[in-house]
Amino acid sequence: MTTDWQLSSPLVRHTVYLLLIVTSAGAMVGRILDVRSKRGDTAMLSANDRSRWCAIRALGDYGTPQLDRVIRRSDGRRDPEWNTIDKVRHKGRDGKEHYYSSKPPLLINLLAWQYAGVKRLTGASLADHPFNVMRIMLVLTNVVPMVVYFLILAGLIERLGVSDWGRIFVMGLATWGTFLTTFSVTINNHLPAAFSVLVATAAAIAIIRNGHRQLWRFALAGTFAAFAFANELPALSFLAALGCALLWKAPRPTLLGFVPAVAVVVGMVLMANHQTHGSWRPPYMHRHDGPVVGRLPSSVAPALQRLEISSALKDALQGQAIELSSRASIQATKQEPGWVIWDPVGQQRLAVRTAADGFDVRAWGNWYEYPGTYWVPERKTGVDRGEPYRLVYIFHSLIGHRGIFSLTPVWLLSVVGVALWLRGGDRSLRELALMITALTLVCLAFYFQRPLEDRNYGGVCCGFRWMFWFIPLWTISALPAADWVATRRWARGVAWCLLAVSVVSASYAGLNPWTQSWIFDYWTHLGWIQY
Repeated sequence: MTTDWQLSSPLVRHTVYLLLIVTSAGAMVGRILDVRSKRGDTAMLSANDRSRWCAIRALGDYGTPQLDRVIRRSDGRRDPEWNTIDKVRHKGRDGKEHYYSSKPPLLINLLAWQYAGVKRLTGASLADHPFNVMRIMLVLTNVVPMVVYFLILAGLIERLGVSDWGRIFVMGLATWGTFLTTFSVTINNHLPAAFSVLVATAAAIAIIRNGHRQLWRFALAGTFAAFAFANELPALSFLAALGCALLWKAPRPTLLGFVPAVAVVVGMVLMANHQTHGSWRPPYMHRHDGPVVGRLPSSVAPALQRLEISSALKDALQGQAIELSSRASIQATKQEPGWVIWDPVGQQRLAVRTAADGFDVRAWGNWYEYPGTYWVPERKTGVDRGEPYRLVYIFHSLIGHRGIFSLTPVWLLSVVGVALWLRGGDRSLRELALMITALTLVCLAFYFQRPLEDRNYGGVCCGFRWMFWFIPLWTISALPAADWVATRRWARGVAWCLLAVSVVSASYAGLNPWTQSWIFDYWTHLGWIQY
């Protein structure tokens, strides 16, 4: 072996790649076989994945996205194993209010089809055999795509890498040193998004760097770039950047292949959302009042203050063509100053807000506010309350308890890598490095500028999960730095240490990624942070 770690044959490298892939996949399957909820009755780990499992079960067993029959037992009481805080409530197509998953419905619908196939082949359902069905679906949904992900990445590493040591190091990083494998034990949107980003990037590299112009490559890039956006809203920036790059390089095949594929996926997103919620907008865009449907005079103020449906209030509403039954009630709202009128007979919910000349009556639009909701300031706990200080939020997101660089310091090599490509790579690599840098900075700025209620680090989680879809891009951009490190013994030692810490972070929450990071737990133990 020479000083730059060149191996005698590509076969040796490929064998090492396969060894890393097989061991990583085996570890993921092993953890899936052991995954179980806190109560021990299912393989659901948090409110996040429970929300998706509830919707999958509702669609697969009852043919509806409504969660009511899933989250409640036959006696009408909430089922503690299946009930989730990650839900919304709004009026359905039957004119009555129901609970729905707050998660984007396209992925849920795809998984519901998968569940239907598993149910037909095995005869087992999520209600009767949750462990078996969930574990089968976790392997199909997470492990199989991750193996494909590793194989695609290995091909890119072979083509873009220079040294044997650098190639093998980056492959070790991909298979053991990121939070993607950590999330293999739970249904989530981060793995599909990261997988889609890698496939779209690989297709784009073949088009831009290698000069391929087959329409199917453009369609592949468009399909998966759009599906990344369907799972991670900020990945719209990736979709736009990739589309502009391909349009600049090859306008005609981009218009004929990329654009139609994007249109199909975006159409599926919109249709799935409308079919589920009766709205083109996703649930997280329904956090505020709807349009004004009536106005009330200031004379009804005493009735509102007493939380009383008085005859004067009823008459005023009737004058606005709004009829209330004798069972209607009024309560003060929590998230926005005002009142909510609820009529269980007509399943009608209205918001009343103070206006200059009286009160506005608005259609109910806050799907997250309902009886018993968790998503009100006084009920939120821990990091869900939001970080009040923006600079503290930035600190913890980068180098603190959720730190991109403190938990996965190997990404420092990615920073060096994009700098090396920007300085000395060929044109296609410089463009790739520029895109990765720009997208990273734009998305970080997006998250750092969020209001208080959204500065929650992604809730209880082992890392800053909103940036996980960047992992394939950061992995690729670590290649030039790893090649540079390969010829320097001291640098290799530093790189091994960075990888070791990253593997520790990824492994710490291996059985449940919906737990705090090791830095969070340690700093809490020391009393440095209190949430």
